[in-house]
Formats: sequence, C-alpha cells, structure tokens
Amino acid sequence: MSRLTATFEALAKTGRKALIPFITAGDPNPEFTLPLMHAMVEAGVDVIELGVPFSDPMADGPVIQRASERALDYKMSLRRVLAIATEFRKTNQQTPVVLMGYVNPIEAMGYEDFANAAQRAEIDGVLTVDLPPEEAEECVSLLKARDIDPIFLLAPNSTDERIKKMDAAGSGYLYYVSLKGVTGAGHLNVVDVEAKLKQIKTNTRLPVAVGFGVKDAQTAKTVAGLGDGVVVGSALISKIEANLDDPERAKREIVDLLVAMRQAMDN
Repeated sequence: MSRLTATFEALAKTGRKALIPFITAGDPNPEFTLPLMHAMVEAGVDVIELGVPFSDPMADGPVIQRASERALDYKMSLRRVLAIATEFRKTNQQTPVVLMGYVNPIEAMGYEDFANAAQRAEIDGVLTVDLPPEEAEECVSLLKARDIDPIFLLAPNSTDERIKKMDAAGSGYLYYVSLKGVTGAGHLNVVDVEAKLKQIKTNTRLPVAVGFGVKDAQTAKTVAGLGDGVVVGSALISKIEANLDDPERAKREIVDLLVAMRQAMDN
C-alpha cells in the first residue's frame, strides 16, 4: 500500500480529513524549503505538495507565478527539487510528498529518468497540471511500476466519463479544482462544490482533495466537511511574499495558519 493510500485510510478511520499544503520548492530561497517542510509537519499537515518551479505556469495565479520566478532566480530545477525531497526523507518516513508541476521539466529529463529519480527520492505522487490521462499513459505506467501515485486534476466542468477516466488512470487521490480559472482566485461556492463532489464520489474509488480558494481556518473547515482533504497553497505563499526580508517570520505565520486550519478541521 502506498504512503498516500495509507495516510488517507488512517485519517478516514478516525473521521479526520487530510490537510495538504502546497509550497513552491526554492521560494524564497533554496535553503528555506526543507526547514519549512519539517515545520509544516509539526503543525499537523498530512501530505506535502511540493511545487516544481516552471517559467510558464499557466494554471497558476500571480502569487504562485511570482513564487516560481523567485525560485528560478536561484536556478531551482527539477533535480534540485528531488534533492530537497531526498533530504526530507532522511528524517521523515511518514509524510507523503507529492511533486506538483508541469510536464515540460519532466519531458526534458525524460520520463524514465524522471521516474527512476523520483523513486530514489521516495516521492509518493506526481501531479502534472498540463498532462491529461489521454497523453499520460507512458508516464503513468512508469510511475505505477515504481509505486508512485499519478494524481489528476478534476475541474467544475468534468463529466462523469472524464471522472471515470481520471479514476482509472490515477491513484493516491484526485485533486478537485473548486474554481474555474487560475489558483488563488475568487471565492468558494460551497453549494456548487458540494454538488460536484457528490457527482465525483459516485464515479471514483479514490479520496478527493479540494483546492483553490482555501484561505483561512473557516474555509478549511467548510471544505473538510465536503471532501477527503483540503489543499492550501496561495494563502501560504502570500505569507512568504509578504515577508521576503524575514523568511523566519514567514515560516511562523505559515505554521500559525496551518495550526489554526488543523484545529478547525478537527473540531
């Protein structure tokens, strides 16, 4: 059983939901990411989504785009992201790590080389924003052969057929993008999300994590009541951006927000 599956099953047994932070590796500098990962675990997160910086992040809003730019200023590459994950694993064998990014850096490395490197780094899942299941067969088979979960994105307009296709190709969990458009935008419409999740749940055996639009403890609590996990990204990265001259303060603010989310989700 994969670390992701084990994590979601253990949470389900106690009636709890996964808290899943997204951060961009190398933002605001390469030395910040590893201590932040460990601090987030201490704050009570269950899975970490580690963003691979990319020069043209079309699905991301301005906050995450700027995070990518800051990381790329330090020449943060896919291999360097994998090196950070490798370091994390030396002292943490429990918390699943999911790489999230775009297909271009993976193609540049080569699917097989990437799958081997991800396996060596003990990566648990790979979520490639711009690689739909129709085009992902080679990548999916290489990942699954190495016990790495391929994770797919569902959108508000995903049909039953589409959800079933993602369910068949994916493992670990499905990531439901609860707003149309780019990350960090707009406000959650709880009624819409609830209706969509009912539709998704009838078409998948996988846990469903909900992201895009989770800003504070109250939203996290609301979303936790709907799906199996809550993804928070832009709200964390905006703390980094607001404290570029004081990364330690950014870390404290991120931890405080995650602790508040964890408490709200569990109560």
